[in-house]
Amino acid sequence: MIPVKYIFFHLPVAVVFYCCLFSCWGGKVKDVTLGGLLDEMISVEEGARYPVIPYRALSVSGEMQEVLFDQQGPGVVTRIFLVTEDKEAVIRFYLDKASEPEITLSAGNLSLPDLLEEDGGLLYRQPGAEAEGSALYLPIPYDKHCRITLGNTAGNPLQGYYRIDYRQYPEDTPMETFSLKMSMRLKKKIADVNDWLLHPQPARPTHEAIRGEVFLEAGAPVVVKLPKGEHAVYELQLQVMPQEEDYAQTMRNLVLQGIFDGKQTMRVPVADFSGGGMRAEAVKSPYIEADGKGFVCSRWLMPYMEKASLAFINEGRKSLRLRYAIHVYPLPWDERMLYFHASWKEETEILIRSSEDQVWNFASIRGGRGVYKGDVFSLFNRTPGWKGQGGDRLRSDKDSTASQAGSNLWHYYTRADKDYAYGYHTFFRTRLVDGIPFADRFSFDVEWRGRRSGMLDCATTVFWYGDRKARPEETSRPEVTTRRLPLPMVSESDKEPGN
Repeated sequence: MIPVKYIFFHLPVAVVFYCCLFSCWGGKVKDVTLGGLLDEMISVEEGARYPVIPYRALSVSGEMQEVLFDQQGPGVVTRIFLVTEDKEAVIRFYLDKASEPEITLSAGNLSLPDLLEEDGGLLYRQPGAEAEGSALYLPIPYDKHCRITLGNTAGNPLQGYYRIDYRQYPEDTPMETFSLKMSMRLKKKIADVNDWLLHPQPARPTHEAIRGEVFLEAGAPVVVKLPKGEHAVYELQLQVMPQEEDYAQTMRNLVLQGIFDGKQTMRVPVADFSGGGMRAEAVKSPYIEADGKGFVCSRWLMPYMEKASLAFINEGRKSLRLRYAIHVYPLPWDERMLYFHASWKEETEILIRSSEDQVWNFASIRGGRGVYKGDVFSLFNRTPGWKGQGGDRLRSDKDSTASQAGSNLWHYYTRADKDYAYGYHTFFRTRLVDGIPFADRFSFDVEWRGRRSGMLDCATTVFWYGDRKARPEETSRPEVTTRRLPLPMVSESDKEPGN
């Protein structure tokens, strides 16, 4: 059983959820429900634990077709993304082999009538919010079977692209199948969850934070020791005060290091940790916010059992001033709790050949169990006419079936230089209920497909939770952060807006 005291829901005081995600009753695990999945979506504590019911995180994707999804249960559809200009297309959800659809939606607008606001949010993202597509993040649980179809009354050929992420549970997992009637009873909770995702609140705003202001000379570190015993960092705020002309370089040269219970789990430039990539762009997401001017707020939960420290290291040639606020609260450690990791690596002058597809390793984790929660992909493209990557291959453990998708994997396009190819680009994703658990290993590869031969510089940051045995592979050496960033190939004012 997960004790109620372990679950803290980050909503205004007037909105408190008393529902545990999963608990034991009579020796059996209670049903996986829509209400429990919504609670999980905003519980940072549960996000830092290995799932009580291990599931496989899978996906299907491709060009539009009549049957988009046909899977046996128990399972949960965690995310749907569609790109189509066909206004006559209709998407239908048939649950547990029912002859009539439980949900019928327009393929160009995935908002559920009377349930999700049509002006968008994070549970539903309106057309134009992501690569001119429409996305639905409301979890859809099903017990026996789920079939999703697409069609139109005019009989025209189906055109567009889709991606569906889902969880596959063990066969004996009790599951409460989604219904519109049931979801209407949860309408207020759905609205509250959506509001928190758009406007996250501090864990305990009245708690006194560990605060400081330091002047970091070139090459100098500052180490902040955290309270001893079972605690967790709930929120980390940084205010870097660089000279304006050196903003991106300063944010890159400032390195964040974390050591938890004697194990280093983070060593990453603040620019990449913020989600903004090489140029430290502005970002707004449930886990990370940055204003693109030096302020960064992280809500990644960082638990530990005995002792921990955070260090700020100036790897650059110029001094800088830094303010920090670290919100640390007691949190009992349990057998499912995992350590937070932020793993970073960079490779420059990657040769892209127009005559062949290439595979590049984005991230690899080995040796222990964990959950993959998000990533930042930042690149400097030296190749005019190159339009980006091909497929993405995410694999957990030995079955190699975690996910395979195209470039629409990403939630936020935080930087796109004007011609969408030459110059700087940054993609950022955080996973809510579509995190990928792994028991022993995880790997993420991307395919390069160049229209012309040329060079790329790439930096990747991955956010994940893991036990003491889990370790990242092929991370970059500390001195790599001192590399001077190339000047933008367009002016800052010519950048396409981010998310």
